[in-house]
Amino acid sequence: MTTGLSTSEGLAGIGDSPERLRKTTQPRTEASCLAQPLSELADAARSSAADSVDMIPLSDGLAARRFPFVNIALIVANFAVWLFYELPHLQSSIFHASFYPCSVNGSCHAPEPWGVSWITSMFLHGSWGHILGNMIFLVVFGKNVEDAFGHLRYLVFYFAGGLVATLTQTAMTLFFGTALESRVPNLGASGAIAAVLGAYFVLYPSTKVFGLLGIWPVRVSAWFFLGFWFLYQLFEANFGLFGSRANGGGVAFFAHVGGFVFGAFVAKLLTDAGRVTPQQNREPLGAFT
Repeated sequence: MTTGLSTSEGLAGIGDSPERLRKTTQPRTEASCLAQPLSELADAARSSAADSVDMIPLSDGLAARRFPFVNIALIVANFAVWLFYELPHLQSSIFHASFYPCSVNGSCHAPEPWGVSWITSMFLHGSWGHILGNMIFLVVFGKNVEDAFGHLRYLVFYFAGGLVATLTQTAMTLFFGTALESRVPNLGASGAIAAVLGAYFVLYPSTKVFGLLGIWPVRVSAWFFLGFWFLYQLFEANFGLFGSRANGGGVAFFAHVGGFVFGAFVAKLLTDAGRVTPQQNREPLGAFT
C-alpha cells in the first residue's frame, strides 16, 4: 500500500517520499472527504516504489525453481484493473472501490462494505508511476517467495498480508488520526507487497539485489536493502509507531510496517516448522533474472 488521498498502501507506492504524501493528507470538510478531486494527487501518484531508498531494484539474481504462476497472475490482475477499470473513469473508480477506515467503526457509509473493499483496494492504483513502482518490487521479490511457499500458500499469504497491512493502517488512523483522516480513501498493493518483502528478508537475506542508484548500477545484500527500507518505514511512521502523524499524516507507512512484520513473522514460523524451503543462493545470473 488516495483520492486527495493519503494511503493505506497509499497512492504512493511501496517507497514514496513524505513530501509527496504530505500533499495528500490535508484536512477536508466532511462533505468532501469521501469524494475529493484527483488533481492534487498528481505529484504523489507519480512517485515510484524506489523513491524512499533511492535505489530501483531490478533483479535478485536468483532464478526460481518453478514458474511463478501466482505472482505473474497478481501482476496481470493489477494491470488489468488499472487499464480497464480505473483509467476510463479514474476518480469514480477510486471513490467506489477504495477502502475507508471510517467504514470499520461505522462512522461513515462507504460505497462498499469494508469486508469487500479491503480486497478491491489492493488492486487499485493512482497513476502509472504508482503501479509501475509497486509492480517492480513484486516482480523482483515475489517470484522466489512464491518458489519457497508454493503456489497456493503464496496466494493466501499475499492476501493475508494485504489484510494485516490494511488493519494496521486502519487501527492507527482510527485511534490516533482525526475523523476526517479516517474518511480518506485508501488504495494500493504496497501493503501486501510489504509482506512479500518481509518474507524475502527472512528467506533470502544474503541474496544480492542488483539495481540502479540514480544512473549507477549497484549490487547490495537483500538484508541491507530491505532492512534499510523497513527502517525508513519505521522512521516515517513516527519512530516505531509512537503516533499517527508521521510526515505523510500517518497513513502511508503504517501499512508497510504492518505488512513487513507480518511477512517476516510468517516466513520465520513456516521455516522453523519445515513447511517452507527456500533455495540455496547461487551466483547472480544477470540483471533481469
